[in-house]
Amino acid sequence: QVQLSESGGGLVQAGGSLRLSCAASKNVFSFNAMSWYRQTPGNEREFVAAIVGGGTIRYADSVKGRFTISRDTRNTLYLQMNSLEPEDTAVYYCKGRYATRDYWGQGTQVTVSS
Repeated sequence: QVQLSESGGGLVQAGGSLRLSCAASKNVFSFNAMSWYRQTPGNEREFVAAIVGGGTIRYADSVKGRFTISRDTRNTLYLQMNSLEPEDTAVYYCKGRYATRDYWGQGTQVTVSS
């Protein structure tokens, strides 16, 4: 069974940094792709960053140069977030594509104060 669990969210001032973690129940290299999404109240989840296949990395334009997605060699996906802005406030979700299914974590709240 595939399970994902995010951690590392919190309250930070604008300009600060946070590192989110996503603990997977399987080795992260066994996933076809792993991604971070975020969602604010009343809006759809939006793509933030992804590691696809052998290691291709993609970012949303809004986070390029500020956020970095990475993974360790075992079970954890990361999102390093620097130069945070109030507009980055959202619930952040980890998504993993395993075989032909997508799995989601429960989310972690990130709040950036101005």
